[in-house]
Amino acid sequence: MQFKVKKEVNMFTRETILMDAFKTPGVNINAMTMLLMEVGMHCLGCELSTGETIEEAAVVHGLDPDFLLDALNEAAAYKDKPDN
Repeated sequence: MQFKVKKEVNMFTRETILMDAFKTPGVNINAMTMLLMEVGMHCLGCELSTGETIEEAAVVHGLDPDFLLDALNEAAAYKDKPDN
């Protein structure tokens, strides 16, 4: 999944606990979930995700932490529908 949304300020850092990212007000949970599934991370059902940082989760799954961080920030900001 590739999002074409750029945020001026990233919501998450490498140190953000993955499940805390999903609890952030205003994020697009559906887009974030789709992203994780597409890269082979089924984190929503994993107990480790409650204490793992984004960086740790990326490393465990063989992903570049910067790739995952950027992708999660973009997915979180993705708007399904244009604002009216």
